Amino acid sequence: MKILVCISHVPDTTSKINFTDEDTVFDSQGVQYVINPNDEFGLTRAMWFKEKQNAVIEVINVGKANTEPTLRKTLAIGADKAIRIDSEPIDGLFVAKEIAEYVKSNPYDLIIAGRESIDYNGGMVPGLIAGLLQINYVTNCTKLEIENNSATIDREIDGGKEILSCDLPLIIGGQKGLVEESDLRIPNMRGIMQARQKPLEVVPPSDSNSKTKSIKFYKPAPREEVKLVSSDNLDQLIDLLHNEAKVL
Repeated sequence: MKILVCISHVPDTTSKINFTDEDTVFDSQGVQYVINPNDEFGLTRAMWFKEKQNAVIEVINVGKANTEPTLRKTLAIGADKAIRIDSEPIDGLFVAKEIAEYVKSNPYDLIIAGRESIDYNGGMVPGLIAGLLQINYVTNCTKLEIENNSATIDREIDGGKEILSCDLPLIIGGQKGLVEESDLRIPNMRGIMQARQKPLEVVPPSDSNSKTKSIKFYKPAPREEVKLVSSDNLDQLIDLLHNEAKVL
């Protein structure tokens, strides 16, 4: 089985986020980048298939050279090859088109993507890839089993769980539950040394064009001061809810 894992290079949630050029450009200065958590859950699940079923794992990213440390980490975790499509990931459709064009010439049995990235939270890339390639697609996946050419998938739905089965090829949008945080793998020294010898292929982008443009970014407004009201002073609470919060 040949597996492709889509990898997003995203800011660590502990990084301080700023914008420049009148809030039109994201300022990457001093920002620490990591593997998108939903993608890392997918990569860890792919490693299980590698160890149990001798699957071959390749990872792919749409990005410039600054994403290569993240790709090298995936190789140190255990991926066999990394592919970087040499272009800025302008929007979800652009990313999906670039990955789909690569896959058309390099088919896979299973494509694993995160259900969304933690930077823009678009949640659209795996579904768009499925549409462009005309393959089966299931998102919000919390469990995945492969037997021969058939997959059994658990997916999270509102208020419960749905169990599906379908044939390969398949693309999923994975999330926590596909594996748990305790299952994630930290690269060891041997893995880091081996990663230096594994292939990292850089391919030019296709002729895809972006359909969107970011005009301006806004940070969330700072939280207002909290007012504490004694449980003995219900009249004050009602007054605040009516005249300040405007909820009564």
